[in-house]
Amino acid sequence: MQVVIMSELYNLPNGWEWTSIAKTVLKTENKNPLAEPNVYFTYIDISSVDNQMYRIKEPKYLIGHEAPSRAKKEVFIDDIIFATTRPNLKNIAIVLDDYENPIASTGFCVLRAQENIDSKFLFYFLFTNDLSEQVEAKIRGAQYPAISDKDLMSCVIPLPPLPEQQRIVSKLDLLFEIIDKSIALHQKNIDEANVFMGSVLNDVFGELKINKTIPLKDITTKIGSGATPSGGQKAYKTKGISLIRSMNVHDYGFRTKGLAFIDDSQAKKLNNVAIVENDVLLNITGASVARCCIVDKDYLPARVNQHVSILRLKDGMIPSFLHYYLISPSIKSDLLFSSSGGATREAITKSMLEEFQVPVVSLSIQQKTVKYLNEISQKIEKVKSVQKEKMANLKALKASILDSAFRGAL
Repeated sequence: MQVVIMSELYNLPNGWEWTSIAKTVLKTENKNPLAEPNVYFTYIDISSVDNQMYRIKEPKYLIGHEAPSRAKKEVFIDDIIFATTRPNLKNIAIVLDDYENPIASTGFCVLRAQENIDSKFLFYFLFTNDLSEQVEAKIRGAQYPAISDKDLMSCVIPLPPLPEQQRIVSKLDLLFEIIDKSIALHQKNIDEANVFMGSVLNDVFGELKINKTIPLKDITTKIGSGATPSGGQKAYKTKGISLIRSMNVHDYGFRTKGLAFIDDSQAKKLNNVAIVENDVLLNITGASVARCCIVDKDYLPARVNQHVSILRLKDGMIPSFLHYYLISPSIKSDLLFSSSGGATREAITKSMLEEFQVPVVSLSIQQKTVKYLNEISQKIEKVKSVQKEKMANLKALKASILDSAFRGAL
């Protein structure tokens, strides 16, 4: 791939210069928490970064002897962390809080601005199209795309004098605060739409006359989860047979973001979890446990990994009816919490699923229920679609403003 030379694409204003990121930052040091086994530290890994708000959230508080092998990069306030694996996901954040002995994963490149560089200016540059094009040209690995710290440091940045950096940051802060508030409002509308749908589901199944329940195993021909192919993510292919993971399973629909692929030989080893049309998929482990959807037939043939269970129904039960039943908040709570002590379940076992009680309802009532809920769901999805489109437009506006800022046109 041809390397992008930004200085050949446009001229900079007087007083600006092209320089590498490496020349704007200080050298950082590694620190191994295992060397102090009884000292607590704050561990920041990829999952600690909110890649929508670009902030650190819920870092882990660990004692030294529990340190993961990747806990090596010491960070301080105003340091920027940039995830070098799958950089297109933009797991980027600036350290704003005074954490106790903060250590970041080696999956991050740590950028510590020099005295004549405004760290927020550098932070904002990491979200520009200019930087994305440079990173794209340096990425290695088709299955597990990543950029090295060295290659990221070699990317060039248009750099004005410090007072101009500070002026630009101040203006971006002001504009983005307004835009982010609008984005948050649209997201709130989406969240409220989901809450409304949840209340409708609770009402419908609460008012449904259910005289009898039976174990889920009595209405299914299959309950089972799969596995991750040997080699993990590095073994995934760019195309082939779909491997559905928990990130693809959402209550209000199947999502293709992050959909993995495997080849025929890998799929053959998972033939026992081959998906067929109208299978209901349920997440059984992790933070998304109990999320549920019906498989999208456009992505068949497919397999599931160990975090997703297939629920294949016998005749007499409509898949959409079971799906709506399982995602209704009151029923979902039965899956999420144990009966004793109210402890959250981090995993749902096969035996739990097999014995989970579902209602015995006539086919005609199922059909009427699904028809009504489909109509409500479609109206809500239209509302959400409008909100998502507005959010996308606002994010595009932010990108346009950033590009103008780093061309000296803000």
